[in-house]
Amino acid sequence: MLGLLIIIITIGVGTFLFLNTERFGKHPSGERLIKIEQSPNYSNGSFKNLNETPMLTEGVGYSKVMYEFLFTSKPEEPSVKIPSVKTNLRTLDLNENVLIWMGHSSYFIQLDGKKILVDPVFSGNASPLSFTTKAYDGTDLYTTEDIPEIDYLFLSHDHWDHMDYKTLKKLKPKIKNVITGLANGAHLEHWGFDPEIILEGDWYDKFSFENGFEVHITPARHFSGRGFTRAKTLWASFVLKTPNTTIYLGGDSGYDIHFSEIGNKFGPFDLAVLENGQYDENWKYIHMLPGEQLQAAVDLKAKSVLPVHSGKFTLANHDWDEPLKEITEQKNQKNIRILTPMIGQQVNLKDSIQQFKHWWN
Repeated sequence: MLGLLIIIITIGVGTFLFLNTERFGKHPSGERLIKIEQSPNYSNGSFKNLNETPMLTEGVGYSKVMYEFLFTSKPEEPSVKIPSVKTNLRTLDLNENVLIWMGHSSYFIQLDGKKILVDPVFSGNASPLSFTTKAYDGTDLYTTEDIPEIDYLFLSHDHWDHMDYKTLKKLKPKIKNVITGLANGAHLEHWGFDPEIILEGDWYDKFSFENGFEVHITPARHFSGRGFTRAKTLWASFVLKTPNTTIYLGGDSGYDIHFSEIGNKFGPFDLAVLENGQYDENWKYIHMLPGEQLQAAVDLKAKSVLPVHSGKFTLANHDWDEPLKEITEQKNQKNIRILTPMIGQQVNLKDSIQQFKHWWN
């Protein structure tokens, strides 16, 4: 009994110490917390979605989900190296408006001379443990050394597959501005970012920049948290407007009324970047199911969609290529253009007829 007690105490202390390492970030406090408590999207110590959003679908228990994940689900992962094309981000013509998808939800945009990076994860995995949730072979094409100086870094929320501690620590000297939802600045300051460059906002806050650039922080239907505590930081999507282009950066989100609200307020959009992967009927409220991406695009009044949140990590029970097959094979009654570049392939934002192969086949 004494030996068992010692083992339990050792595990408990080890877990406590691990959860308090720098990688887990920091909860908001002081003046930041006072500001957060004034948000209409915050109550009883947590951020809330616009509508009730249970983590699991009605009638589904955590024991069922864990059993399926551990014993019955066998999602297929790629058996060969994922094809890719590495575009040199440092030698791009400044007059080119381009987007480079880097796998999962990471992508680079050069727009009207500004360099933008969204949810970069370049450390090879998407969890606090480096030997878990590893990137598929061929998908970890870009490193922090490949990234030029960034004018605007967008961070949609603090989950490990979007806010990567190792990547952000290395990118820190290259970042001019960080744009994110309320409370996420606590993590970034804990990791050494200058508070002066961190722009935190609530849903529908607006930031204006030089040369007619505007950023609106907009709602998403999701949750946040890097450890056992949830919803202490705000999850968000973004509207990026320039004098000539309007792009929706969707982050992670289940389907809800916010897409039509954003479409009516800011649309039409030249491009909407929407999550397309890591879904399951068991958690249908926090990630869109197949088919909902096109409906969201209709609500947003988007001309084109770039599906992301797949192709690099296994975080759900579907096959790795199912999300791309689903969105390209669905009935597309509004003729919304679906962009499916390989990782690293240059998407020319002003080229409305650029074609992309079904590389996942």
